[in-house]
Amino acid sequence: MLGNTTEPLLGRVAVVTGGARGLGYAMAEALASGGAEVALLDRLDTVAEAADALESASGRRCLGVSVDVASEASVAAAFDIIGERLGAADVLVNSAGITSGAPLLDTSTDDWRRVLDVNVTGTFVTSREFARRHVEADRGNPASIVNVSSMSAFAVNIPQTQAAYNTSKAAVSMFTKSAAIEWWPLGIRVNAIAPGYFASDMTRDFVAENPEMADEWVRRIPAGRMGQPEELGDLLVYLASERSSYVVGQSILIDGGYTSV
Repeated sequence: MLGNTTEPLLGRVAVVTGGARGLGYAMAEALASGGAEVALLDRLDTVAEAADALESASGRRCLGVSVDVASEASVAAAFDIIGERLGAADVLVNSAGITSGAPLLDTSTDDWRRVLDVNVTGTFVTSREFARRHVEADRGNPASIVNVSSMSAFAVNIPQTQAAYNTSKAAVSMFTKSAAIEWWPLGIRVNAIAPGYFASDMTRDFVAENPEMADEWVRRIPAGRMGQPEELGDLLVYLASERSSYVVGQSILIDGGYTSV
């Protein structure tokens, strides 16, 4: 059963962490276009405003909730609000993430832990809360988790130094495989998207300050350009919906060919 061909997520409730801006918001737009009602979770104080904008543009019910994804209590409280306002969640997109550009010799233990806390522990805590509630609801509905990994899980992309980030994204990809196998019998499919260089809000800010680095990135991309946030949308909707019912535990690269050379 592949569902509605034009709105494969119609009737679903989707949760997007890191959804207030950038790639997270672009993916939330894609989910809404696919028929889902969407809850945006983010630490940014603009999350409610972002949700209002998405609701106005899409015509879907949307909700913005402030959350710390690495905090069990904060995540549980957010899912309580989602349940009360939108209903039980069927789709989770773990998009919240941070990086650190310090060379390893200059990376503090606190900075290392901060990156892994958000990118790895945050993905685990949010996924576990989502899965527990799916099991407790026992509605028989299929559920889907799409983690946002990175091509940095598979390649040390240079010239920037970001060992903590690379390590965290490799962990997200292995978590995806492990959770997929463990939760498949519970009716929860888990996969990941592994983007390369995309022209997100954060990337644009970085490029404005480091144009020579952006030139080096593009030089190494066979496609000759960075991706646009909307180019993630079709892949995300495919993985989030039953269109991909036979795709389990995969981290799918979308990087313009960067890791192929």
